[in-house]
Amino acid sequence: MSKKTKIVILGAGYAGIHAAKKLAKKYKKNDNVEITLIDKNPFHTLMTELHEVAGGRVEEESVKVNLAEIFHRTKVKVVVDYIENVDMEAQKVKTKFGEYTYDYLMVGMGNEPAYFGVPGVKENGFSLWSLEDALKIRAHIECKFKAASLERDAEKRKEMLTFVVAGSGFTGIEMAGELLEWKTTLAREYRVDENEVSLLVVEAAGTILNMLDRKQADKAEKYMTKHGMKILKDSPIIEVKADEITLKSGEVIRTQTLIWTCGVQNNQDCVKMGLETARAARLQANKFMQSTKYENVYLVGDCAYVEEEQGKGNPQIVEAAEQTAATAAKNIIASIENKEKVEFKSSYHGFMVSIGGKYCVANLMGIKLSGLFAMLAKHFVNMIYLFGILNIPQVARYLHHEFFGIKENRNILRGHLASHGNRLWMIPLRIYVGCLWFFEGLAKLCGPSTWEKAVDALFTKGQWLFTIGADSWIKAGNVNMPFSWLQDGVTGASVAAEGAAEVVTPILSSMPSFYEVIMKIMIPNQGMCQVFQIIVVCLEIGMGLALIAGLFTFLAGAASAFMTVNFILSAMAGWNILWYTCAGIALMGGAGRTFGLDYYVMPWIKEVASNWWIGKRKHIYAND
Repeated sequence: MSKKTKIVILGAGYAGIHAAKKLAKKYKKNDNVEITLIDKNPFHTLMTELHEVAGGRVEEESVKVNLAEIFHRTKVKVVVDYIENVDMEAQKVKTKFGEYTYDYLMVGMGNEPAYFGVPGVKENGFSLWSLEDALKIRAHIECKFKAASLERDAEKRKEMLTFVVAGSGFTGIEMAGELLEWKTTLAREYRVDENEVSLLVVEAAGTILNMLDRKQADKAEKYMTKHGMKILKDSPIIEVKADEITLKSGEVIRTQTLIWTCGVQNNQDCVKMGLETARAARLQANKFMQSTKYENVYLVGDCAYVEEEQGKGNPQIVEAAEQTAATAAKNIIASIENKEKVEFKSSYHGFMVSIGGKYCVANLMGIKLSGLFAMLAKHFVNMIYLFGILNIPQVARYLHHEFFGIKENRNILRGHLASHGNRLWMIPLRIYVGCLWFFEGLAKLCGPSTWEKAVDALFTKGQWLFTIGADSWIKAGNVNMPFSWLQDGVTGASVAAEGAAEVVTPILSSMPSFYEVIMKIMIPNQGMCQVFQIIVVCLEIGMGLALIAGLFTFLAGAASAFMTVNFILSAMAGWNILWYTCAGIALMGGAGRTFGLDYYVMPWIKEVASNWWIGKRKHIYAND
C-alpha cells in the first residue's frame, strides 16, 4: 500500500475554504490523499458582511456558513479545535485536543486588529474582526440607546448617544453606513430624540476610502454627510478612555462608543510559528506562495505577503485571498504529481463599499458605479461567491436575509419583497382555480360536446353520464390543436377546435413566428399532437387536484401560468384566460401551507433534501 499524502489547512477563512474545495475536487477519487481543515469555529464567517450584523440589519446566521455543510460529501475532514503549536521540523500540528501530522501545510489564519500603540484602544474600544466582535458592538449600541432613554442629564445622554468609528477604510465606512440607517429604528424603539444622536468617522489621513478613486470616494463622503454623518479628517486619535477620545489636535470627544477599524496586523499565532515575516508581521511568501523557510509550507490569505511589484504587496481583500489559495493548491498538486509549479498572478476585478443597505459605490474593472447599480453588483458578487461554496442552498439563505426577511426596509428594494401576509385568504382562490382546471381537464377528457351533455344531464335529471366521447382529446385521430400543418386531411376531427374559435376570439390572431418554429419542432405531426393532447389533459386534471388539495402549489401555480401563456401564444385563448395566469402567479406564494397538504409535505421534503445535500445536523466535534 502506498503512503498517504496528508494535507493540513489551518484556518477556514476565504483562502482556506477555497483551497480545501479545490484540493478535494482534484483528489475526490484518490484515497491516497487526506485533507484536514482545522479552525476554532465550526463555521466559515463572511467577514465582508460583519458590519450588517453589528449594525442590526441582519441576524448572525446570515454571516455563518456551516463547515460541515460546505464539505458534506467531500473528503475534507473538518476539525474544530484551537491550534496550540506547529512543529515545522517534525511536520506536526498540535491542537488543544489532538495532533496532526502533515506532508503539506497551508497556513491561512487571517489577521487581527492593529492598535498602533494608541493608549486605551484595546481596553476601551471595539474592533470589528470577528462575529463575536460584531455581536458585542450590536449589543453595546442597543444598550446605550436603552440607557439614554432613561437618562435625565442631557450631557450624559449626549455622551451615550455619540458613536465614533475610527478609520475610513472599507470596514469603517461600511460600519458607519449601518449606523446611519439603524439610528432611526433605535431612536423610535427606545423613544429617543434622533436629533440627539451623533455619528462620527475619525480618520488620521486627509482623505477617506483610499483604495477607491477620488471621484467614487467623494460620492460616498457626500452621501454620508448629507444623511448626518460627521467626518473628521487629518484627526489621529492619540488616547482613548472609557468615556472620551483625544485627538492629536487636542480636541476631546465625549463618547462611550469607539469602533476601531484603523488597520490590521498578522495573527499572533502565525507570528509564533517562526516563519520569515514582512510588513505588519505578515508571513513572507515566495512567488509560488511557499514559505521562504519550508518548501512544503504554503501561505495564503491575509496572513501571507507576496510582492508582484517591488514594494507592493498583495492587498488584504477576498479576491487576493482566493487567488493566493488557488496558486497554493495548484502548487501542492504540482508537487504531489512532480509537475512544474505556477507563479502567483493577481487579477483583481475592483472594489465595492456599501453605505447601509441602500447605497453603494464601486469600481469594477474600470466601470464606476454608484447607488442602485453598485448595490446590485455587490449582491450579485456575494451570491456568486456563496454559490461557489454551497451552491443553491446558501444563495437562497442570502436572498432571504438580504431581501425577503429584511427589517425596516433596509435594502435597495426597501420592504417590497419582505412583506408578509396571511395565506388564509388565498384558500378560496386556490380551491376555485383548482376546480376550474380540474373540470377543464375533464371536459377535454370527455370531449367538449360530450361533457356539455353530461353536465346538462347531471343538473336537469340528476344523472351522471360521464363517458369518453368521440370528440375526446385523448381519442386517436382527434386533432384539437388549431395548427395549420396538422389540419390537412383531417375531416371531422378538427370541428371542435373550429367551433371553439367561433365562441372565443383569440388574443392573438395567429401564432408568432418564433413560437410557430418551436411548435413545429415539438409537434411536427398528428402522432405527436395526440401525445401532447394527452399531456395537456393530464396536466389540467393534475393541476386541479393539486390546487384543491394544496399539494405542490408552487409548481401547480407555475404550471397554471405556463399553460395559459402557451395557449395564448398558440392563438387558442381569449382575454378571459389571463386571469388564470395572474391567479397562478399569486398561488405560487405558498398557498398550500394553510389548510393544505403542503403544510405537511414541504417540511418533510426540505428535511430529506437538506440531509442529502448538506448532511444531517450533528455535534460540531463529531468529525474530529
